[in-house]
Amino acid sequence: MSTADGTDVTPDGAPEGGGTDAATAGAPAKGRAANGAGNGAGNGAGNGAAGAPHRSLASRLVGRAGGTVAQVLLVLVALFWLVPTFGLFVESLRSTEDNNAGGWWKVFSHPSQITASAYSSLLDKPDFVDSFWNTVLITVPATVLVVVIASLAAYAFAWLEFPGRDWLFLVVVALLVVPVQVALLPVAKLYGNIDVGGFKMYGSITGVVLFHVAFGLPFAIFLLRNFFAAIPRDLLEAARMDGGSEWTIFRRVIFPLGGPAIASLGIFQFLWVWNDLLVALVFANTGAQPMTKWLQSQMRQFTGNIDILAPGAFLSLLVPLVVFFAFQRYFVQGVLAGSVK
Repeated sequence: MSTADGTDVTPDGAPEGGGTDAATAGAPAKGRAANGAGNGAGNGAGNGAAGAPHRSLASRLVGRAGGTVAQVLLVLVALFWLVPTFGLFVESLRSTEDNNAGGWWKVFSHPSQITASAYSSLLDKPDFVDSFWNTVLITVPATVLVVVIASLAAYAFAWLEFPGRDWLFLVVVALLVVPVQVALLPVAKLYGNIDVGGFKMYGSITGVVLFHVAFGLPFAIFLLRNFFAAIPRDLLEAARMDGGSEWTIFRRVIFPLGGPAIASLGIFQFLWVWNDLLVALVFANTGAQPMTKWLQSQMRQFTGNIDILAPGAFLSLLVPLVVFFAFQRYFVQGVLAGSVK
C-alpha cells in the first residue's frame, strides 16, 4: 500500500524498506554490545586470576597445617620439653638405691618406689633451710630495688627535661654491653676495702644484692624508658594542667599504665637473681650462700649426690614456676605491649 507521497508501507504502518533494515541492524548491535561486555568481563576475570600471586608448595603446606594440626604439634613439643623436669621430679621421689639401679621411667612399672623421704631428709638439714632463706633475702630486695629505681629513672629519661639527659641515657645503653665477668675482680677488691663497724661488705648478703642491682639497672631503665615514652603526651599534659606534680603524675598515670612492663621486668629480674650462681660463688660466703651455691657444694668428685641434688634442684625450680604462673597475665601483656597501636 502507498501513501500520498508514494512511500510503500506494510499493513501495520511500518515502512517496507528502511524500518525493517533498522530493526534488523539494531539486533546485531545489541548482540555485539552484549558480546563485548561478556568478553570484557571474561578477560578481566582471566587477567585478575592470572595476576594473583602464585603460592609455593611450602606456603600451601603451612596454610593447611594450621588449626588443629599446629596445636597438636605445639602440645607435643611442650611435652617433650618438659620431660627433663618431670624426670627430675620422679628421681627426687625415689631412693638412692632405686636411682642407681635404673632410670626414672622404672617408676611406671614399680609405683612402690615413690617416696618422700628425700624431701624429709633435705628439709631437716639446717644449712639447706638457711640457704633457702638467703636466696629469698637476696632475690626480693634485688628485684624490688631494681623495679623502683628503674621506674623513676625511666620516667625522668622519658618525660623530664634536664641537662645532659640524652648523654646520660646513652651511657645507660652502653652499660648494657658490659659483661658481668668484667666487674667481678674490681668489685671484689672494692668490697674487701669496705669494713664499717665490723661489718664487711665482701661475703655478705648486702654485697650480693648491691651487685645484682647495679647490673640489673641498665636493662631495666632501657626497657621501661622505651615503654613510658610510648604513653600519649596528652595524658601527662592534662595531669599537669590539673595541678598534678611530677610525683603525682608518675604515681597515678605512668605507674598504672606501665604496669604490664613493670611486671615483666620484675619477673625477669626475679628469675635472673634466683637462678644466679656466678655472683654467689664470688661474693657470698658460707653464711650468706643461696641455694644455687649450696647445691653446687653438694657435688661429689666422681658421682652426683642424687638424693640431695634432685629434691634440692626441684625445690629451687618450684618457686620461679609459681612466680611465673602467678604473674603470667602481666608478663604476656608486657611482652605484647606496643605491638598493636
